[in-house]
Amino acid sequence: MLDDTTRALIKATVPTLATHGEALTRHFYQRLLTHHPMLKEVFNQGHQQTGSQQQALAAAVLAYAQHIDEPSALQPVLLHIAHKHVSLGIRPEHYPLVGQQLLAAMRDVMGDEAATPELLAAWAAAYGQLAEVLINQERTLYAQAAQQPGGWTGARSMRVRRKAAQGEAICSFELVPTDGGPLPHYRPGQYVSVSQWVPDWGLQQWRQYSLVGAPGGDCLQIGVKREAKAPHSGCPMGQVSTALHTRVQEGDVLTVTAPAGDFVLHEDRSTPLLLLSGGVGITPMMSMLAHLAARRSPRELHFWHACQSPRHQAFAAEMQAHLTQLSNAHWRVAFEADAPAEPWAQAGRLSVGDLPKSLWADVDVYLCGPLGFMAAQREALLAAGLPSERLHQESFGGR
Repeated sequence: MLDDTTRALIKATVPTLATHGEALTRHFYQRLLTHHPMLKEVFNQGHQQTGSQQQALAAAVLAYAQHIDEPSALQPVLLHIAHKHVSLGIRPEHYPLVGQQLLAAMRDVMGDEAATPELLAAWAAAYGQLAEVLINQERTLYAQAAQQPGGWTGARSMRVRRKAAQGEAICSFELVPTDGGPLPHYRPGQYVSVSQWVPDWGLQQWRQYSLVGAPGGDCLQIGVKREAKAPHSGCPMGQVSTALHTRVQEGDVLTVTAPAGDFVLHEDRSTPLLLLSGGVGITPMMSMLAHLAARRSPRELHFWHACQSPRHQAFAAEMQAHLTQLSNAHWRVAFEADAPAEPWAQAGRLSVGDLPKSLWADVDVYLCGPLGFMAAQREALLAAGLPSERLHQESFGGR
């Protein structure tokens, strides 16, 4: 536990972090990746070039300073980060490297007058506390991954058994272990990390892709959207997804990490469910839906999805096959263009106002999709009276 003096010093930096946080994190990443270039494989270089990774870290550092008196308030965020770290193979020995460069970046950006030895010592203690929390959480997650039947840690070779187009922008890949061993019983909604060589950057890069099948099968099936290049000059986004779509074929071997992620279906409740997705956000929902269908779940289910057109709708046949196995399922797909003449289809956007009013008394909502879609749906859900703790959401941009 940090003492009062240390916490006071941390809180005193909040205005500086609010104003200059991104400058600090940009300089931090420059230092870190210069002194430890092997970490370039861990950090998403596309997000580095767009600046989104620097923005995310700046917001996280600011939030930690703001909650330094009660860091337990950040526990859900820290658990999310721990899952991401485990999927990337982050280990305890990485934390001192990050801490050293973070303190050095503070000194460089804030200057010697502001970044006094006392302040840097306070941040060293605060970072040490944060690192300890994450290391302990990650140690538990690694142990859980390794100890369950079929589990593993680190990288595992997987062969592409089947590759299939899912609409115009998404491909699915069925992966089976090259060692012939069993697979773990992951939780519906989790993801795996897949590694690919990126020639433009001269290094391996990891990306996370949601598992779309029900747990307990004989393969790990992922859905991959081919990302378009960002409109920023010199910022080649979508390198890994493009490689998977264009270069990887059936029979090829991929390097994959164990399932991870905290955006998972909670099965300790019998309350109604709303699975609400847009675009590629359907991928974790497919795992949840497949799991519910395999168990013939009696829970009331509302499955809502938004996409551009029928040509872009991924897993359409699988979705309907699963839904027809459920006795209390209701579904709707909204199309921006060319909506088919089906009772479950509509033109235009989804509106939570169309949901039964009785649903808001006790419903769990799972939300995933493009950031704009998620922001609009979240606002509408909370305005309709949904308690924030009943809203579970996943942002692929945060992966």
